[in-house]
Amino acid sequence: MVKVYTRTGDDGTTGLLYGGRVPKDSAQIEANGAVDEAQAVIGVARAEAERGSELDEMLVKLERDLWVLMAEVATSPGNRHKLSAGTSLVTAGMVEELEGLIDSVSSRFEMPKEFVVPGQARLPALLDQARTVVRRAERLVVSAGMDPESYVGRYLNRLSDLLWTLARWQEGEHLLAKQGRVARGGGGGA
Repeated sequence: MVKVYTRTGDDGTTGLLYGGRVPKDSAQIEANGAVDEAQAVIGVARAEAERGSELDEMLVKLERDLWVLMAEVATSPGNRHKLSAGTSLVTAGMVEELEGLIDSVSSRFEMPKEFVVPGQARLPALLDQARTVVRRAERLVVSAGMDPESYVGRYLNRLSDLLWTLARWQEGEHLLAKQGRVARGGGGGA
């Protein structure tokens, strides 16, 4: 039987992928915790999406990509060479895939030209919440001092843009920040 607890973290440290231990409040672990939280919020949004829909499939893919990203963040710089592209190391292709999704989804509706007030419906509000958690993770990754060759920061930056786009797509109508006006976005099919 596999046990969930190991007791190795009782001293306030946590293990890194491929060895080494760091304090649980280190910048690296704080960043990974925020990514883990983002993945969970994306999961809550996915729970609101229609099973098998295009949005559901997109969100599952994003959640799986975040496992790759968390593996990279949880690796000490000296062990980075042990990571596998697309499995435990974020790639340029993963970032480009997000850009393609942003372009594809945003071409389906008219993007608001002003700030929007989140909360038109539960699903887009959850996507907005996920976006803000991803932005926090992005800031924490910067604080953690990732390898300059890493695509982690770029991936998180594009992911937050994609989540914003998905939220607007799912809203259909956008409540604009100025004077509470409503703008049609073209419907949010799932």
